[in-house]
Amino acid sequence: MKTRITDMLGIEYPIIQGGMAWVAEYHLAAAVSEAGGMGLIGAGGAPAGFVREQIQKVREMTDKPFGVNLMLMNPEADAIARVIVEEGVKVVTTGAGNPGKYLAMWKEAGVKVIPVTASVAMAKMMERAGADAVVAEGCESGGHIGSATTMTLVPQVADSVSIPVIAAGGIADGRGLAAAMMLGAEAVQMGTRFIVARESIVHDNYKKKVLAAKDIDSEVTGMSHGHPVRQLRNQMTREYLKREKGGAPFEELEQLTLGALRKAVVEGDVVNGTLMAGQIAGLVREEQTCREMILEMMGQAEALLGTKSGHM
Repeated sequence: MKTRITDMLGIEYPIIQGGMAWVAEYHLAAAVSEAGGMGLIGAGGAPAGFVREQIQKVREMTDKPFGVNLMLMNPEADAIARVIVEEGVKVVTTGAGNPGKYLAMWKEAGVKVIPVTASVAMAKMMERAGADAVVAEGCESGGHIGSATTMTLVPQVADSVSIPVIAAGGIADGRGLAAAMMLGAEAVQMGTRFIVARESIVHDNYKKKVLAAKDIDSEVTGMSHGHPVRQLRNQMTREYLKREKGGAPFEELEQLTLGALRKAVVEGDVVNGTLMAGQIAGLVREEQTCREMILEMMGQAEALLGTKSGHM
């Protein structure tokens, strides 16, 4: 299944792994790339030195293309942007802001720049700035979200820009991939299903929560202060929503979630930790290798789209 994205990124399958903070580290990124997709290292809030180490470790495990996801509100974003160039990384996706100030440096170094967008206006702005493609991410996704659904956002973005569009949010199988292609996307980005990959270093407690999740088990915190985050329901979200409803200030709510993602991913604290996961978690039912996931998805999608090879 060849598209402009597979050609541009030099990957076999139009499947990109989400750059999830703490989750998307070198084991997972290397496994996804080795399986024919595009693995990403999630820089999250990590320091530049850590990101450099992660890049070097991926290279020890695979010679296939991979990228880095840069959260633009990371205090060390400037340094990480330089590390991406220094280490010869060829693909960068960006979140939480406008990567405009790094575009000239990245383009000069031959880096493909793919911002994550949650609106048509942002996608058009990114195309004008020189982005190579955009991720159109619907509010079904885990983590920080916009307000439009994938089903409505993807076709509107695809109609508004000439660069390739990657669909994200609520995609975990070949049906989602086929649907995204029908909506005008040329690849998908998937996060929640990769959390439970065998190669994922996520704590077993977290994986079990994702595997046990039902369709209605995620909820969104932070709507009142403009930083909505989708995660699985637990004691921490209940406390957060109670305080949020009571009008607690942003600073107090932030204290509640400080270090909570690390707590969940690394320590397996599924009571007080942040269990970021998308609404599609209810469809994720088994732990598989990245290769098994990708091949299963491609088989389903090809059967639905009636294609074995050739350009979409």
